[in-house]
Amino acid sequence: MEIQPYLFFDGRADEAIAFYKKAVGAEVKMLMRFKESPDPQQKAMMPPGSDDKVMHARIQIGKTTVLVSDGRCQARPKFDGFALSLTVSSEAEADRSFNALLEGGTPSMPLTTTFFSPRFGMLQDRFGVMWMVYVTPEGSSAKE
Repeated sequence: MEIQPYLFFDGRADEAIAFYKKAVGAEVKMLMRFKESPDPQQKAMMPPGSDDKVMHARIQIGKTTVLVSDGRCQARPKFDGFALSLTVSSEAEADRSFNALLEGGTPSMPLTTTFFSPRFGMLQDRFGVMWMVYVTPEGSSAKE
């Protein structure tokens, strides 16, 4: 069994994908636009001008698959009640990733040393997605 986050950017998916490619090295594995849908009812449900919006995309960030869509393209993305946790192997990588994701966003906890990690911080990126950047302490597993 596997759980994959599915993020709905409500019209900003192309911008988000480009940002995550630059910030955390995301790779686009698959992307389909609404105009490519074989289902005419799907197209009819969308607001005018949505043909080139992302119906479904699959991006890879490290070992994780993240699914992405523009959803209903109503320009009201809402990312409440969860965070994506980015686990990295070094403090330098944490600094780089945190600062890249922070571009245009808001820190909620500055990147710092904690009792559970040599480097941990939290931020909300420019799209409203909450991220936790975490360095796995020496001697522990990233899957803990």
